[in-house]
Amino acid sequence: MLQTTNLPRVFLFDNNGVELRLTDPSATMNADAVLHFYSNTYPLLTTAKIEGPEIKNDEVQYNFITTIGTKG
Repeated sequence: MLQTTNLPRVFLFDNNGVELRLTDPSATMNADAVLHFYSNTYPLLTTAKIEGPEIKNDEVQYNFITTIGTKG
């Protein structure tokens, strides 16, 4: 018999070379709402884009990619 389980969502963010793992504030929020939620704490996320989801290590991982501070 097959069993199904919900994989936890994790949001990854590179903050000055340090990868931060942000927990899912609510399962009912989509990835854009989570990005907006965390942009209050991390202002760099106001211009970030979302990559993912990608399943790794029994997690659903989303990456918040910022463009501030990069040239070209």
